Amino acid sequence: MPLILSKKVPVLLVALIIAPLLFFFSCQKELSDESNGLSGTLPDFTTKVSSSVTGFITDENDLPIANALVSMGSATTASDKYGLFELNNVQVIKDAAVVTVIHPGYFNGIKTYLATDGKAAFFRIKLIPKIISGTINGVIGGNVTLANGLIVNLPANGVVNATTNAAYTGQVNIAAHWINPTGTELNRTMPGDLRGIDTAGSVKLLTTYGMAAVELTGAAGELLQIAPGKKATLTLPLPSALAASAPASIPLWYFDEKSGLWKEEGSAAKTGNSYIGTVSHFSYWNCDMPSNFVRFNCTITNGKGIPITNAYVKISVVGDPQRAGYGYTDSTGYTSGAVPNNAALILEVFGEYNCLAGLYAKNFTTTTTDVSLGKIVIPAAASATITGNVTDCSNKPVTNGFIVMQKDGLNFYQPLSNTGTFNFTTAICSSTSSLTLIAEDNTALKASAPVNLTLSSGDFQAGTLIACTFSTLQFLNYSVNGTNYSFTAPADSLTQYAKPQNTPPPIYIVASRPSNTISEATIGLLQTGAAANSLQNLLSFNCAEISNLATIATPINVKLTEYGVVGQFMAGNFSGSFTGPAPGNIQYQVTCSFRVRRTM
Repeated sequence: MPLILSKKVPVLLVALIIAPLLFFFSCQKELSDESNGLSGTLPDFTTKVSSSVTGFITDENDLPIANALVSMGSATTASDKYGLFELNNVQVIKDAAVVTVIHPGYFNGIKTYLATDGKAAFFRIKLIPKIISGTINGVIGGNVTLANGLIVNLPANGVVNATTNAAYTGQVNIAAHWINPTGTELNRTMPGDLRGIDTAGSVKLLTTYGMAAVELTGAAGELLQIAPGKKATLTLPLPSALAASAPASIPLWYFDEKSGLWKEEGSAAKTGNSYIGTVSHFSYWNCDMPSNFVRFNCTITNGKGIPITNAYVKISVVGDPQRAGYGYTDSTGYTSGAVPNNAALILEVFGEYNCLAGLYAKNFTTTTTDVSLGKIVIPAAASATITGNVTDCSNKPVTNGFIVMQKDGLNFYQPLSNTGTFNFTTAICSSTSSLTLIAEDNTALKASAPVNLTLSSGDFQAGTLIACTFSTLQFLNYSVNGTNYSFTAPADSLTQYAKPQNTPPPIYIVASRPSNTISEATIGLLQTGAAANSLQNLLSFNCAEISNLATIATPINVKLTEYGVVGQFMAGNFSGSFTGPAPGNIQYQVTCSFRVRRTM
């Protein structure tokens, strides 16, 4: 398992054909094995391979999102307190392996990649909050305009219930978000990997001039869609940096969450500093020009021949370093990606995205065939090999756990060996750097106290970390009329989130079983004044064993026994009565206790 970086990515101008390199970097085999699913070919949705994926999930403020539900193929998991997730040896579609992240209050985060049998991929996913931007009367129609220039215009009598297809005449809530094609967060927020299927059915590499995520909901929260035979108008702002290269007319593409690829449908016209087009349904929409590409690879080591894990690699057009794509090496120092054909390019290797001085640079050109640069050696002084071991409360080796390293404001992840040791090599920015190590024991659900060290190049011994200081246990236990039910992480998914757009902002705690998302329990309580030993008003409690129309018979208080800062834990308990709907008016006696990590 490679060491994984969690960090921001520098400015990415994707109006140029080099940009999609960012989305194709992963751990791959040699180019001769990777011809399927590439430029101009028909997609293959039948061939499967075994693949693994790891990554970090953050919110709009770059804070880790814990307990987000992550799925790939038939496998599911939940992110941990660092936003880290991992799925191993999953059967996926070779040409389009799809990773989907679901978290309450956010648009789905989806990443797609070309999978290679037995190899791993890494993603950094920043979820987009699903915030209501405005409301429209379903009968009259109208538009909602965002400050950035994104406009969603609905026709009169143009909305239906997405489930029943019945006409909807009430208030339409519009959640909309513009994804800036020149923004630094593009690679983390956009769905897919900038591959699309054109109207001829061929796979193309896409150059984006702007994207939007749009969702329509009714007054009761029901999902809405544009009515059959109707069209909505979508206006996407065009950044001034792209105006000169922007075509007068551009294909429109919507994101197909099932296939993980964009699909061409319609076009948009350039009008002033915007693209305007009509759409027949809402999801993610994208203004893109399609193009062809070739494959690239290289392997990066230090002067001792040791592979550099997750080295930061940049490839840009010669003479214009902002026209660039970025990627990372795997645990063997290998990286591959898609680059423009017939182009003069420069490859640069950096310790981190915020390191100003590069460790290596090399010019190369492409034709219409795949290219490999072979082994690239960076100076030994620019890397450090970190070793150490982890023990549990009984001073025995932790055989099921991991290390998190926080260095220069970035997070790194490394699993422990079956003897409780860790050993990895990473590039560094300067001769010395402060770092913090935290060890976690997955079996005992214990973590060590943070250990602060100063890192230097060469061989570095971190010593012994004892994973025994903090409990990482998360659970939601309840009983209904004397029958007990239980959710426990990590086997089950538990998450805490808030709705800051509401006044006062409530807290929600959600527990679900990844193998059966129907089995779920949710607690809603007031956030105002929340603190350890405080009493909070219970707003709602929902579970499969109680009718969703049941009401709280008399007010119920939740006693919070623990309320740490974000990233730590909140715990509490309550008991009380619920009354089912008429005519049965069934009485439910409920007791509940919980402990979950705070995400906000």
